[in-house]
Amino acid sequence: MSDVVTDLPRSGVGAPVLARLSVLDRFLPVWILAAMGAGLGLGRAAPSVKTVLDSAQVTSGVSLPIFVGLLVMMYPVLAKVRYGQLDRVTRDTRMLLASLVLNWVVGPALMFALAWLLLPDQPTYRTGLIIVGLARCIAMVLIWNDLACGDREAAAVLVALNSLFQIVAYAGLGYFYLRVLPGWLGLRQTELHVSAADIAVSVLIFLGIPLAAGFLTRVIGEHVKGRAWYETRLLPRLGPLALYGLLFTIVVLFALQGDAITRRPGDVARIALPLLAYFALMWGGSFALGRAIRLPYERATTLAFTAAGNNFELGIAVAIGVFGVTSGQALAGVVGPLIEVPALVALVYVALWARRHYSRPGQEHPLGRRFARTTEENR
Repeated sequence: MSDVVTDLPRSGVGAPVLARLSVLDRFLPVWILAAMGAGLGLGRAAPSVKTVLDSAQVTSGVSLPIFVGLLVMMYPVLAKVRYGQLDRVTRDTRMLLASLVLNWVVGPALMFALAWLLLPDQPTYRTGLIIVGLARCIAMVLIWNDLACGDREAAAVLVALNSLFQIVAYAGLGYFYLRVLPGWLGLRQTELHVSAADIAVSVLIFLGIPLAAGFLTRVIGEHVKGRAWYETRLLPRLGPLALYGLLFTIVVLFALQGDAITRRPGDVARIALPLLAYFALMWGGSFALGRAIRLPYERATTLAFTAAGNNFELGIAVAIGVFGVTSGQALAGVVGPLIEVPALVALVYVALWARRHYSRPGQEHPLGRRFARTTEENR
């Protein structure tokens, strides 16, 4: 969120949640739809823009403009993380174990099942979805979590944990879900060759750089100006950059891939169906699990978004690198973030609505407590 704590009015804690958001945050779906439309219009009006945007790449299949947008999007969120408090997150074994199971057992298995169930006659799209399902989110999940008032420190830890597992486990899980498991079930098998080194490069680019920038900004800013200045003066100025980066990334994505989407709307709709089911089931099940194991709202929300999101940068890069830029696998990878963005924005609003159930009668609203606590700390 642009800055969910400092943007809240100091009165009216009992007001509706959305009424207490900044104008930028409150109309986020409008801005996202406008960014999608702008990207589509740009790609259709000036077809050469795709060549220009895609001419510079930071890694196979991912353009430099997308990387810049993700960096601008992730940097303010990671600058807000209080790195000195990460130890309290790592002691929460319930959340850590739940996240590992959801991300590396439930998530890939659910995407595999939905892909085969809903796309039994489309092997290329099915393979593309499975590849996306194996790539656990390390980028956009940070902004969804922040928008939903999740635990920033917990999100940083879970993203780092997913990054390590991604380097170690991605290639092996790809072999299992595309070769071994289909063989056991008597289904069609597919080859997937991707190295741990390639995945490590992706993690370093899309997480390592903004994480280092955010960490150094906090350390240097607090050392030079103090914590009160850093959190009350600098962070409110950095906050809106996250949403600007998100909107820029969406414009670039749609400008790059809008032609493929508009040429094959029926195929896009078929790919979208298992994705929508996946996001709803993963987020809803993870949020319910978080509450069942007695996690507070902030951590249950973080658990849900880190489990539901996917690393589309890696998924697209793998699909293009292995099967080619014009392949059905690549199209499925591209459709992934285009469905994920509006779906997870909608789930942000679901999370904000569900937060009220974490307040018992006579108890102050959690957002009010969070605001009061932050205000007290900044004095």
